[in-house]
Amino acid sequence: MTIKDILVHLDNKKSSPARLQAAINLAKANDASLTGIYVKTKPYLPAYAEVQISAQILEQEAEKLEQQTEQAAELFAKATGGNGLKAEWRVAEGDVPEVIAEQARYFDLAVVGQSDPDESIFVGDREMPDRMIMTSGRPAMVIPYAGEYNAIGKHVLIAWDASPMAARAVHDAMPFLEEAEKVTVMVINPKDVETDTGELPGADIAAHLSHHGVNAIADHVVSEMDPGDILLSRAADLGVDLIVMGAYGHARWAELILGGVTNHMLNHMTVPVLMSH
Repeated sequence: MTIKDILVHLDNKKSSPARLQAAINLAKANDASLTGIYVKTKPYLPAYAEVQISAQILEQEAEKLEQQTEQAAELFAKATGGNGLKAEWRVAEGDVPEVIAEQARYFDLAVVGQSDPDESIFVGDREMPDRMIMTSGRPAMVIPYAGEYNAIGKHVLIAWDASPMAARAVHDAMPFLEEAEKVTVMVINPKDVETDTGELPGADIAAHLSHHGVNAIADHVVSEMDPGDILLSRAADLGVDLIVMGAYGHARWAELILGGVTNHMLNHMTVPVLMSH
């Protein structure tokens, strides 16, 4: 499997330029086409509230939305122009997670941003990227809202729990795994993994990857710490620049309310994370 087309979601947040640059670097590295998309969305207003807002204010808000759309288009055109990259620009209207999920189904990879709590005003902002990941059926590369990530995939950490979601994530990440300089398979608290992990946790998936020319090292940690914290700590210790993991092994509502590895990672990620559900 190779990555031939990439979708990147752009908005007007401070993290958008770094997210776009990461997507451009991925497209160049894979000789893939890049499509940028901006979703025009309006804040929800109950009918009784909308009738109380003057036509002038509504018109001003519409003009502001057009200006924001043009700014995103200019950012994309400036960043992708003149470098030989095959690029396309799209504008859509609607609910952001729903639109991005629908569009992502026609691409090998979607590049989206981690939600920034300081800039997530609308419901759609707060539900990105997790609802999109849950409903798209495609892998998503989530870029943290802080920092720049010019090199992604030299050292990959696989969060392995033998679940269907983890297996899908590994398959979806194969183009990165095959090109990585180093791959570490991490199993946290092996006794809690539902399937038999054998004498060496992670050895079975590492053996599978070896058939694809991936030299993966199996590792495991036994700890009472939060699994999400363990993954991020190990990623920092090892110099990892990409984490691969399945998303929402349990019901999304349960993780959001009770906590879970996916929810923790989406809130606290320090490196790009490739997720599949």
